[in-house]
Amino acid sequence: MSFKVLIVPDKFKGTLTARAAARTIAKGWSKVRTSDSVHPCPMSDGGDGFGEVISALFGAKVQMTKTVDAAHRTITAHWWWEPRKKIAIIESASVIGLAKLPPGRFHPFELDTLGLATMVRAAAAKGAKRCLIGIGGSATNDGGFGLARGLGWEFLDAAGDSIERWTQLHRLVRVRSPREIHWFDETLVAVDVRNPLLGPRGASRIYGPQKGLRKEDFKASERCLRRLARVVKKQFATDVVRMPGAGAAGGLGFGLLAFMGARLEPGFDLFVRYSKLEQQLKTADLVVTGEGSIDKSTLMGKGVGQLAKRCRKLKIPCLGIAGMIGAGVGERRVFNQLHALTDFTTLSEAKARPAFWLERLASESAKQFLETSQV
Repeated sequence: MSFKVLIVPDKFKGTLTARAAARTIAKGWSKVRTSDSVHPCPMSDGGDGFGEVISALFGAKVQMTKTVDAAHRTITAHWWWEPRKKIAIIESASVIGLAKLPPGRFHPFELDTLGLATMVRAAAAKGAKRCLIGIGGSATNDGGFGLARGLGWEFLDAAGDSIERWTQLHRLVRVRSPREIHWFDETLVAVDVRNPLLGPRGASRIYGPQKGLRKEDFKASERCLRRLARVVKKQFATDVVRMPGAGAAGGLGFGLLAFMGARLEPGFDLFVRYSKLEQQLKTADLVVTGEGSIDKSTLMGKGVGQLAKRCRKLKIPCLGIAGMIGAGVGERRVFNQLHALTDFTTLSEAKARPAFWLERLASESAKQFLETSQV
C-alpha cells in the first residue's frame, strides 16, 4: 500500500534550514518507501528561517539592504518582496538575530533592534502595502526601543534630553512621535511565544538568560521596560503590555504593537493559513515533522508541537524526528513515534554531518513505520 506522506519540519537550528531538512527527510523516506507519494512542506513559526519559508509560499524574491545588526555592526541583510500583491516579508533573525553574533561577546544591555527599522523603511520605500514580520530568534531585550528610534520616535528624560540606550529608559518621561506612524496598511507579526512583556513569565526572565541576561540583570531590565510601557500607556492610551506575544523577541512584540500599530499572530497559525496546510492534511495518510530538539518547549506552543496535536485531533499518524528528544516528551503521547539522531550517533557527529545523519534517520523511521503499521 502506498501512502501520501506530508513532510513538515521546522529548522534544525544551527545545522539545517526547514527547507533543507524537508528535502533530506523526503529523500531518506523515499529510499525505503519507494511507492509513497512524498510532499515536502517546510515550516516556520516565526523564528530563524521564517523569511525563506513564507517567501516561497508567496513567490517573493530576495532583496538586499545595508543595515546594522543588534550590536550596530554594519551588515547586508535580506528581506523578500512580492510586487503584485505589494507584500514585504522581513525576518528579524536575519538582522538582529542571536545567531548573527559571536557567542558570549555581547551582553543584551549592549544590543538593540535599531537595524530592523532600516528594513521597515526599505520595504515602505518599495511600495509595500502589507508587511509580514517574523520576530523569533532575536538577540535583543529592548522592548522595540531601537526599532522605534530608527523610525523617528524620540524618548526624552526630565531635562528634555534624548535617551539613546534602552538601559536608560528608567529615566523616561515623555515620548515624541514622528510624522510617519503607519508605515503599511497592515503589519502582521508572527510570534513563536505568547509571553507578556513583564513579570515572572515576561521577556527578561524567561528568554533573557539564553541571550546573556543574568539573574542580577533582571531588576534593571524590568525597571526600564516597565517605565517604557507606563509612559506609552499614559501618553497614547495604549496598554498592550499583557497582550500574548508582547514579550516575544525581548519585547519586540510590544514595540511593534505600540510603535507600528502591528497585529500579532502565532507564527504557526500564519503558516497554516498561507501554506493551506489544512487542505493538505485532509488528504494525508501520514505526517512527518521535526526540529533540532523535541522537548517540553515543543509542546508549549511551538509549530512542531502544534502540528502533532492537530494531527492527533484529525487522527492522522504523526512521526517526530529530531536531533535529540527531551525527557518526558514521549510520555505525553502527542507523537505516534519519536526518533532522534542521537539514537544512531553522537550529538557532535550529528551536527558535523547533519544531512547525512538526518537522511539515515528518515530511512530508519520509514522502516520502523513499515514494521509497526504492517503495510
